[in-house]
Amino acid sequence: MQKILVVEDDWELNDGICYVLRQEGFETLSAHSLAEGRKQYELHEADLVLLDVNLPDGDGFAFCRWLGGRTPVLFLTARDLEEDALQGYELGAEDYVTKPFSMKILLKKIDVILKRVQEREGPVFDDGFLSIDLGKAKVQVRGLECGVTPTEFRILQELLAHKGQLMTYQVLLDRLWEGGSQFVDKHALAVNINRLRRKIEDGDHAYISNVYGMGYQWIG
Repeated sequence: MQKILVVEDDWELNDGICYVLRQEGFETLSAHSLAEGRKQYELHEADLVLLDVNLPDGDGFAFCRWLGGRTPVLFLTARDLEEDALQGYELGAEDYVTKPFSMKILLKKIDVILKRVQEREGPVFDDGFLSIDLGKAKVQVRGLECGVTPTEFRILQELLAHKGQLMTYQVLLDRLWEGGSQFVDKHALAVNINRLRRKIEDGDHAYISNVYGMGYQWIG
């Protein structure tokens, strides 16, 4: 499920956008300031950011600069000045929409942006033995499709997003079972990762390392 972060200080508009997005099958994150938006992004790393220019603690351009191209941005703003639009595009924004806007148009723009990004990215990992395409949610081993569960796929997403970095047990639990990590433990995480490793690894190919007592990291 693709995740969209909505950074908009108008609470009613923010709630409305999030409601429509959830109805369309997206997972949503909500923030009403730059600080809250950064915190949400650091915790969850959204696939797309809908970003207002005017925020209580700064402007959306600063947030876009902070992202540094890591995630596509669609500006939502009441400002329709040409220089604002140009500044947004210069910072790497995918599109710029002026309020008030049609939700149907917004959804169409979101669909176009996400498809464009997926086409641009292609497989995020391919060493000839294992191929992982996060955009298409496809995993192949020796050229054959590998059936991974949604949880196993999210494990791949998290580890690949932090290649070479140690991800602690608790961080993985919080991200994989968002809002419900208190009901699972390291054993449940280990069961899922061991099952995933049996599907994607063999004696000559290792991708996930267990750092004893600490967590896991992607070593492929």
